[in-house]
Amino acid sequence: MDRAAALDDKLGPVLLQLPPTLRIDLDTLDETLARFPPGTRVAVEFRHGSWYVDETAELLSRRGAAFCIADSPWQRAPRWRTADWGYIRFHEGRSAPQPCYGHGALASWARRTAEVYGDGADVYAYFNNDSNVCAPLNAARFVRSLRALGLTANPGWEAVRRPGST
Repeated sequence: MDRAAALDDKLGPVLLQLPPTLRIDLDTLDETLARFPPGTRVAVEFRHGSWYVDETAELLSRRGAAFCIADSPWQRAPRWRTADWGYIRFHEGRSAPQPCYGHGALASWARRTAEVYGDGADVYAYFNNDSNVCAPLNAARFVRSLRALGLTANPGWEAVRRPGST
């Protein structure tokens, strides 16, 4: 985090993706979250089902850390809101070509996002399905689906400007 501090206001959330073999250990998670500087947005992606208990959500809430809502074909996870901001991770869609997300799936995720976060919360959504270059198209379609529901959606690519551009 000392090196990341150089990013200043460009530092986004830090994702802690736990291995699928790591079973619940609330004390270690609490100690880990306590080590982050105040104001650091930390999201935690659990990949072992033992973490999906109320005590985990309570700990994340107490520490101001976001539960990473992950869409994964390998596991069903709860849709907890544990912070005043959110983090969604899209691992793999079921549309063609693989691993793209289809229009219907993205519209469903937009509705779920509205249900969990409403409008006005910062929600970071990441598509990491890069084979077949699905991620950029899926992200653009997800933004359109959010906007179709009347939600404010400010994708990062609209905020990025090259030097000298207007």
